Amino acid sequence: SSGINAEYGGPSAFLYLRSASEKAAITDLLSKVDASSFEAKFGSPMSAVDSLIEAKTVTVAKLMEIVPPGTLDPTPFLYDSSFYTIAAAIGIGAVTHSMLKPVNPKWFEKVEEDTSKAAVK
Repeated sequence: SSGINAEYGGPSAFLYLRSASEKAAITDLLSKVDASSFEAKFGSPMSAVDSLIEAKTVTVAKLMEIVPPGTLDPTPFLYDSSFYTIAAAIGIGAVTHSMLKPVNPKWFEKVEEDTSKAAVK
């Protein structure tokens, strides 16, 4: 059960964080775009941006074509929050692993061997 959670939970969290970063980058770029440039590029007013983002019509790459010159491209930073989260999880795992100790032998199950010949038959 925990294997299944890790299989789907990890990638899902990774994609969620990347999507959140992409949405924040698009919102930031939209604040720098002229409304008339946006409408000329996408054929819709800026008020329709949510549906255009959902349809993948408005992307970071397409917005970079109409933002003012000198605007920093946020694409290389879209995975920052995802990788920081993964690094934190690995760090927690490493600390947890370093805290593990061998099991005290008193907790081992003792198996008594019967050495009589009757038991061998």
